[in-house]
Amino acid sequence: MSANGPGFQVLFPADYDARSEFEAPMRGYLSDVIVEFANGRRYQVFFYDPVRLRQDLEAESALGRAYLAEPGMIVLPEVTTEAIRQAVQGLVRDGFFEHLKPIESAAAATAVAPGGT
Repeated sequence: MSANGPGFQVLFPADYDARSEFEAPMRGYLSDVIVEFANGRRYQVFFYDPVRLRQDLEAESALGRAYLAEPGMIVLPEVTTEAIRQAVQGLVRDGFFEHLKPIESAAAATAVAPGGT
């Protein structure tokens, strides 16, 4: 599933189907979302809601790690497909992705290195 915006598209995980979309607000997180720009730059982002973020931080603290970090973490009031689309549009407008390191482009991710398999 993908969502297009001006000059970018939001690529949801390959297994993000109607059931996943329904369950996402109950889970309170969605990982492995890719924002891909027309220039080929791709950014992986991770969405949390405040309740799940707190639960995970408490669990990490109980393990002796008083922190929680995910690359490209974005916190939303509720993790829904529409909230993700709106957030990405706002983040693009605000220049958020200009401060992130892109991941491999789609072409580079599927290319095989010389001598590789």
